[in-house]
Amino acid sequence: MSDKNEGFKVITDNRQARYLYEILETYEVGIQLTGTEVKSIRAGKVNLKDGYALIRNGEAWLINTHISPYTSSGQYFNHEPRRTRKLLLHRQEIRKLIGKVEQQGLTLVPLKMYLKGGWVKLSIGLGKGKKVHDKREDIKRRQDQRDIQRAMKSY
Repeated sequence: MSDKNEGFKVITDNRQARYLYEILETYEVGIQLTGTEVKSIRAGKVNLKDGYALIRNGEAWLINTHISPYTSSGQYFNHEPRRTRKLLLHRQEIRKLIGKVEQQGLTLVPLKMYLKGGWVKLSIGLGKGKKVHDKREDIKRRQDQRDIQRAMKSY
């Protein structure tokens, strides 16, 4: 019983999002899911790579995230893999995000999906798209860090 309250298991991580976007803020949100979606997520059949979030009519929506159909159930009871899912946020958080997305031209990107205390949670980031030279700088910085670590290891 205690491990259900403390549990934190990362299901999937969108590593490409940190490469394509400069993440300014992160938010932990819940997702409105069906039963077969939860079973499929627990099995690790999720892809966040093409997904993004929008705010429409005062509600947050997760779009184009692929959750594979659950294989152990019949076709009738299964879900559509790329359906639009509602994100569960507090009203103040939605208001803050509306201001930043519409006025500053930022994007909401799903970063990580995980289980926390038995609930499926999603970490979304408020990101600003990187230019090509920014991506090159990050690659160069990472390579320099690796070289430093190798040099330190040999001494």
